[in-house]
Order: sequence, then structure tokens, then C-alpha cells
Amino acid sequence: MQIEQIYTGCLAQGAYYIKSEGEAAIIDPLRETTPYTSRAEKDGVKIKYIFETHFHADFVSGHVDLAKKTGAEIVFGPNANTTYKSHVAKDGEEFKIGKLTIKVLHTPGHTLESTTFLLLDENKKPYCIFSGDTLFIGDVGRPDLAIKSNLTQEDLAGMLYDSLQTKIKTLPNDVIVYPAHGAGSACGKSMSKETFDTLGSQKEKNYALVMNSREEFIKELTTGILPPPQYFAKNAMLNKTGYAPIDEVMHKGNRALKANEVEDLVNEHNALLLDVRKPQEFAKEHIPNSIFIGIDGQFAPWVGALITDIKQPIIIVATDGRVDETILRLSRVGYDNCLGFVEGGLDGWKNANKQTASITSIPAAEFAKKVNSDVITIFDVRKPGEYNSQHIKDVPNMPLDFINDWTKTVDKSKEYYIHCAGGYRSMIAASILKARGFEKLVDVAGGFSEIQKTDVPLTCETTCSKS
Repeated sequence: MQIEQIYTGCLAQGAYYIKSEGEAAIIDPLRETTPYTSRAEKDGVKIKYIFETHFHADFVSGHVDLAKKTGAEIVFGPNANTTYKSHVAKDGEEFKIGKLTIKVLHTPGHTLESTTFLLLDENKKPYCIFSGDTLFIGDVGRPDLAIKSNLTQEDLAGMLYDSLQTKIKTLPNDVIVYPAHGAGSACGKSMSKETFDTLGSQKEKNYALVMNSREEFIKELTTGILPPPQYFAKNAMLNKTGYAPIDEVMHKGNRALKANEVEDLVNEHNALLLDVRKPQEFAKEHIPNSIFIGIDGQFAPWVGALITDIKQPIIIVATDGRVDETILRLSRVGYDNCLGFVEGGLDGWKNANKQTASITSIPAAEFAKKVNSDVITIFDVRKPGEYNSQHIKDVPNMPLDFINDWTKTVDKSKEYYIHCAGGYRSMIAASILKARGFEKLVDVAGGFSEIQKTDVPLTCETTCSKS
């Protein structure tokens, strides 16, 4: 028996490879199929099943392509009707992988079809669960993502409580919990950085398993949930109905475009220029009206949160060697309409005698002098939890997540200083504002982590080190 967690940090997502006696199963694969097919070929095993814990909302799963390439059967739990060929299993149904058994535990609550897969060893002893978004380490899945459901989030939270009490907590303490996500995912509120644990440990530490009151559980789970990113519903529907083959998406996007071609596509097809370099490289010089979302950060989730049209034509501005990676990571959240990339990147654009733009970025020490001597307007674009922990005194929270809403309420003629935690999100915000006609923008390099080292007055909702 071999169980391997294949964890992708930028999505905080865990897929799983299970092998026994010449057969393999994949649980919750990412869009790209090569990691799984290559592993199976190397081990000399046949991928027999692809298990999907639910219709994922935060990424496009690779189940459809992987099934076509391997002949494996796609297995969902109850209530998961699809438009492509799949097996919708019954609660309690069992599947064999070599000497191992996978048992279906229908655990609705996160979504109606949410299912936990219990792995039994060759002696039929419970060994681990692949819990999807039903149970995380330190948390559980949010109850507001069911596709086209008439149920309220309170109804789903109640279902989740029942699932945990009757299907999960009754399992032995030594069962290992392998969830679909860890810290950084928007599928829960307070997930741990750990990516697996024993169920016994979670029964002691995880608030959702400690609670024995259904009413208290529902209240806790439905309090303080931020609205889901707009792309979640679109990704869930793609996972239900199918999508373009990944090989076609990669081939279409890997097309070098000369500067004049880029201009034509922007003007005639409303293509979006997406610059994926480093924040300070973008600040120094970039193609006018391009948007920055750096490939070295949480790229795919921010693309999904901020580019509202999943079919948006996109042209990539990247450094050498990062184009394929960018196309792939766009496809992981369903942004398949990449038209190509700027040939030669920014240098290619400049060599064609095209204009460039820039954004002013200053160190925190210079920013501190401005704060202490002038009346300036500051945008703190961090998440509410970060802001509430500690922030600059008298500065409101303007989360990047909701920039498409709050840009409508601010004056383009004013000057704005923008900061986040480390400089990544502030540059995203500045690029979006600049593309929308805001000209007086100043980014604070290094963000709040550098601001804390200065004498800028800080405050927070609880006890701070500064006041």
C-alpha cells in the first residue's frame, strides 16, 4: 500500500495517489494530468478510479481529462449528477484498489454531494479518510457553496454537523485525516498549516468536532463568512459539466505575439494584458493598462477573484520560461481563453518602440515621514482579519478582494498611498486602479511588515504592541 499527498501550495490543495497490487486511484486531481499519468507509468500501475469528493469551487479538477487518457472511472458520491460519464455511488458502496477498499461515506453539508472516502486496509481496518472539504485540519468547509440549491447556509451547516457526528466522529481515533485543502484556501475560515492529522487529534483540537450542540455549531459556522470569490460558482459548474481538454488550452495559449498584434487584440477583442512578473519589476516599468498579478504569489486565486469574466481574452506578459506555467495556472481556475504572450516580454515591447508606464513605489521609512507630516489618504488592502489584528490608526480597510466594488466610490483626482502585508497585493491594487484611470498612486514597498518597523501610529481591535 502506498498513499501519497500531492500538495500544491499556491492553491493550498491536496490531491492523493493511492497504489496497491498494480492498481491506483487518484483523489481530487488538479487540471494537469501529467503528474498522475507519469507516476502511474513509473510505478507500472493502472489508474482504475478517479474519486471526486465534491464539485470543487476553487479549482477545476482534472478528472475529465484524466479519465479520457487512462480509461479510469470517475466516481462521485450521492447527488452528483454530471453531463459526462461518471459513476454516482451510493452511501456505503465499496471499491477495490488492489488489496485496499475505498468506502463511500456521504457527508453532505459543505455541498449536497460532498463525500468522504474511507480507505480500509487489506484486513478491512479503517486506515484513513479523504475528507475533501467536509473536514479540514482545524476547520470544516463553508456551508454556502451548494450549486443551485434552495437550502440556506444554516440548512447546510446543520447537515454538516450531522455528517460529522454520525459519519466522521464515529471512526477510530487512529484514522488519518487527509483533507482537500490547508491554510490559504477560501473554502474554510481558519484552516491549519498542517495538511494531515489523526482523527483523534482533531476530535480534541478542531472546534467543529469539539462542539456537541447543533445550534451552536450552525451559529459558529455561519458567522463571519466572507462572500465566496466570484469564480467559485463558475468553477463548480465546470467540474459538473466538463471543460476544454488541457492540451488544447496549453497549445492555444503558447503563441508568441508581436507588439502590433498585441495592440490589435487589445483594441479589437478587449484582450487583457496580464503581467506576472515581480511587483517591483512591474512598478518600475510595464505596458500601459496592463494588470499585475504575480506568478510567484497566490496567482490563480487572485485571478479568479479579480477577473470577473472567466472567458476574458488574456495576453501574458512574463519573463522567459514562465509562460507555460502561467497558462497552466490560469487553467487551474478555468481561465482558458489565453490568446498568447508578448514576444520577448517587456523588452520585446520596448524594442518595438512602444510606450511604457510605471507606478511610484516608496520604502516604508519614506512613507512614515509622509504619514507623520502630511494629511494623506491610505488604502489598506489586506483582508479584514489582518486589518483587525493591527493597522495604521484612522486608516479604513479596503480589501483587495472587493476592489471591483469600492473603486466606484473613490475619487480619481486624489492621491492614494496603498499597502498590504508584504507588497504583492498592493501592487495588484495599484495596477487595477491605474488601468481604470487613477494616476496619483503610491505603493508602499514591503507593506505592513515594513511599516511596523517605523514610528507610524498603529492600532487594532485587541491589545497591540503599538498604539
